[in-house]
Amino acid sequence: MNLIEAYNIKIIKEQQDEVIIEMPVLDIHKQPFGMVHGGVYGVLIETAASLGGMSHVPSGDYVVGIDLQVNHLKGVSEGILTTIAIPNHIGKTTQVWEATIYDEEKRKIAVGRCSLLNRKH
Repeated sequence: MNLIEAYNIKIIKEQQDEVIIEMPVLDIHKQPFGMVHGGVYGVLIETAASLGGMSHVPSGDYVVGIDLQVNHLKGVSEGILTTIAIPNHIGKTTQVWEATIYDEEKRKIAVGRCSLLNRKH
């Protein structure tokens, strides 16, 4: 089982210019006070960025996260979170993606940026 399966993340759209993923909020995503743990937002942002990043490297190569910045805007305790990621920079060795996480009412829950390193297999 990988992290996408363990967190129950569903890939909605996976293209070079945009990635959309969804995740239902489950008890495993929450901190002891009942809110989604901030680290989960990091997982969603890096997952969406990495899925998009993979579409920009040759088959057999891969990307790895080298920097992740997350701003938490609102707390969430239930519902479905939607993450939308778009590229800011696609280079020969690095990529930079920005992502926004929304709740079911389309409110911004978190924003972030993930830098990726393009790696040869």
